[in-house]
Amino acid sequence: MQSVKTYFITGATGAIGTALVPILLEDKNARIKLLMRAKSTTELNARLETLYQFWKIGLEDSNFRERIQAIRGDVASPHFELDELTYRGLCADCTHIIHSAGNVRMNLPLEQARRSAVGSAQNVVEFSRDCTRLEKIEFVSTVGVGGHLALVPETWLSKPRAFHNTYEQSKAEAEDYIRSEVEQGLPLTVHRPSMVVGDSRTGKIIHFQIFYYLCEFLSGRRTWGILPQLGGVQLDIIPVNVVAGAIAWSSRRIDTAGQILHLCSGPEKSVKLLKLRELVRIAFVRSRLDVPAAIFDVPPRLFSALLSMSARLSGVKMKRQILALPIFLDYLATRQTFQNVRTQKLLEVATINIPDPQVYVEQVLDCYLDRKYGS
Repeated sequence: MQSVKTYFITGATGAIGTALVPILLEDKNARIKLLMRAKSTTELNARLETLYQFWKIGLEDSNFRERIQAIRGDVASPHFELDELTYRGLCADCTHIIHSAGNVRMNLPLEQARRSAVGSAQNVVEFSRDCTRLEKIEFVSTVGVGGHLALVPETWLSKPRAFHNTYEQSKAEAEDYIRSEVEQGLPLTVHRPSMVVGDSRTGKIIHFQIFYYLCEFLSGRRTWGILPQLGGVQLDIIPVNVVAGAIAWSSRRIDTAGQILHLCSGPEKSVKLLKLRELVRIAFVRSRLDVPAAIFDVPPRLFSALLSMSARLSGVKMKRQILALPIFLDYLATRQTFQNVRTQKLLEVATINIPDPQVYVEQVLDCYLDRKYGS
């Protein structure tokens, strides 16, 4: 009889976490403990019920519900803000840790970004030291730790480099901290996803993040059809089910400890923004949404001025998205390659395929447009 695996997961309400839990539950010996922020037990239960609905786990699915426990706490606080009894109980039960929590806002003040990335990493490592049955840790980072490097290798990074934003810098600092722990024997695998999008089979994802905001702009609907020069810039995206599948597989293997996996499409399968713009505009038309006639290849400085004007005329939520776009466009201006040859060979062992974006982008866009705008 196989022993029970108890997974402690941070970031369970995020894109990767929500895709990961159903995969882990395929193992009938898996038990899941989800650390979730909530102001009260009532709010915690409501957030968990929202996840059940996303996973399509009904009240009758007791086999799944009885193996999931939500715990109210904060990964960025010491002992996750748990009382001593709860914390020690977790330490006694936990066999696997998956740390996927993170604030993906790119323009936070540096100290706030550090508290989210470095502080949470320190708390997870401290927790792991107290776990008496620990087997493995999966640490979710980002390919963005490469900053402005033209080539980001599947290795620890020690080369001095500049960063596009505080999100990248704080995640890089968190990796520096993790590296010292791994070199002392911590059984941990680092996962560096690129830009995560919806499931390659269904398009489904729980939250729409920067990829979808970018697609709104590529449609021309936010800028009166005026679109910036894109040249030969490529975008590395990865379906959320591929990322979750790789993390789940790695969690069951001690031989991946100490390794860094680049969960990305890589240079051969990255999609050109010119092609993505074409696919986006076709998808919007297919969904019977108005798409303005496009004025392409506007110089970057003029386009930034138009963004500022658009922000002044928009609501609060859209204004935040518009003001974040120049940060992202700066990131795209860096011609960058993420190596993933070694990771692909590992994933072949796991029978996990990284599909070509043109196979799934249409599905991802249709799912987004259906949820946001209706039929």
